Amino acid sequence: MSVSGVIMCEKKSIAVFFLVSLTAILSVSQSVSSHVASSQHTELQRHIQLAQQYLSERKPDLAIPELKAVVTLEPTNLNAQANLGVLLFFRGDYAEATPHLSAALKVQPDLWKIQALLGMSEGRLGQLNESRRDLETAFPHLQEEKIEMEAGRALIDSYTSTGDLDKTATLVSSLLKMEPTDTGLLYTAFRVYSDLADEAIVTMAMTAPDSAQMHQMMAKVLVREDDSAAAIQNYREAIQINPRNSTLHFEVAQLLSATETVDGRKQAIAEYKEALALNPMDEKSECELGRIAVQSGDTKEAFTDYSQAVELQPNDAVALTGLAEVLVVQQQPAKALPLMEHAVQLDPTNAAAHYRLSTLYRHTGRTADAKRELNEYLKYKKMQASLSAIFKQMRLPRAEDATGDTDAGK
Repeated sequence: MSVSGVIMCEKKSIAVFFLVSLTAILSVSQSVSSHVASSQHTELQRHIQLAQQYLSERKPDLAIPELKAVVTLEPTNLNAQANLGVLLFFRGDYAEATPHLSAALKVQPDLWKIQALLGMSEGRLGQLNESRRDLETAFPHLQEEKIEMEAGRALIDSYTSTGDLDKTATLVSSLLKMEPTDTGLLYTAFRVYSDLADEAIVTMAMTAPDSAQMHQMMAKVLVREDDSAAAIQNYREAIQINPRNSTLHFEVAQLLSATETVDGRKQAIAEYKEALALNPMDEKSECELGRIAVQSGDTKEAFTDYSQAVELQPNDAVALTGLAEVLVVQQQPAKALPLMEHAVQLDPTNAAAHYRLSTLYRHTGRTADAKRELNEYLKYKKMQASLSAIFKQMRLPRAEDATGDTDAGK
């Protein structure tokens, strides 16, 4: 199916959703005002019945003229105005839909779905101020997810058109909780947060060019550009300005450790320890010290570091995985098993944890569990390889660094 075909199908699906909801809640009323003449009464009744029939049969093109006849005879008929506005909206007749949606709201102002549609219709007519007002009023009251998503997207368009990055970021974050894998929302989030970051850098450069935070920002940009030496230098300058910032010590230690040199490792250890001295609750530094100890073959020190990290944060999957690995090396698989199981529960995408857990199950004779975890490992390892290739092109930290995988299975 073509892209345009997919879009049309999606629009039709949303239209049906709105119609079903609205006709259920706002079915065309049989009541007639007492002042309507008897002949008009009969004619009005006929149009109402036909409109109801066509709505129930999902024949909007036939229902529209009947509803138009109803509102001509009885302009204050709330249900006819609302349904007519909905049908015209989804037919793309925004200029004609808007006054009917507005008329329904004048009769009953708390029709939030109608107000959301009105805001979307106004937006497509270029009535931007009215559109934002109606969407902002309706959005907090919407209950159905589909309607909330459509109204939210319309509000995002409104905010981005005027450069309201903060409002856009807040709304995108809210919608992503409902649709975390929506590619359009993810791209919008990327664009907005990138713009916010650029805006922050420019403002910082203008107001505090010699601050520790400015050097920290520059270091992060340089890391993205794969210039670790310059990034480390900026961290050093930031630390010189603000030596008691534990985050600065941790972040420069991460870069020093990645150099994979003896001197870099020594400097990294010193920085991690300094970070801990400044912030004794820093379980991430404890984890990193444990990792370095494992690489150096010092399992006793690694056990101490990882144990302290788990004590500080019992739900840190990296700490749990590290401590479990050390216990395996120390021939204590029974103690390692519950730690690794908990790590996998906390972070199901951690390929390394699945591999280690598979090994532990195999050693204890739990063959079926071992096979399941091995399959999970293979699935996430493949996903990780794809991410690594993309991250490499974008000069982002490796997927393994993000998930805690340390070459499992090699």
